[in-house]
Amino acid sequence: MGKFVIKETATGIKFDLKATNGQVIGTSEVYSSKSACKNGIASVQKNAPVAPVEDQTVADYKQEKNPKFVLYTDKAGETRFKLNASNGENILASEGYTTKAAALNGIESVKKNAVDADIEE
Repeated sequence: MGKFVIKETATGIKFDLKATNGQVIGTSEVYSSKSACKNGIASVQKNAPVAPVEDQTVADYKQEKNPKFVLYTDKAGETRFKLNASNGENILASEGYTTKAAALNGIESVKKNAVDADIEE
C-alpha cells in the first residue's frame, strides 16, 4: 500500500505520494497550511481512480474533461504527468520519465496507491 508523506518546506507544506516500494510517484504543490495540504490529499484520493488520461504527447490528442491525468513531454524531452482536479487545479505532478510507458505505469501506480494510502505527518 502506498502512503502520503506530508512535509514542511521553506515556503509551506507539501506532500509526496510514495508507492509500496518507497518510490515517490507524485508531489503536490506547496500549501500554506496543513489542513489545505490534507484537502489536497483527499482530492487526489477522490479524483485519481476515475481520471482518464489526456495524452498530449500525440498529435490531435483527445481533450478530456477534468478530473484528468495530463501526459506531456517536458523541455528536457522527458515524459511527465500531472493530475488535475475537477476544477482544473493541478493537485499532483510526477518526476520526469525516460519513456512514455514508464510514465503510464506511474499513472497506474497513482490510481492504485492513492485511494487507501496512509498519511504520514
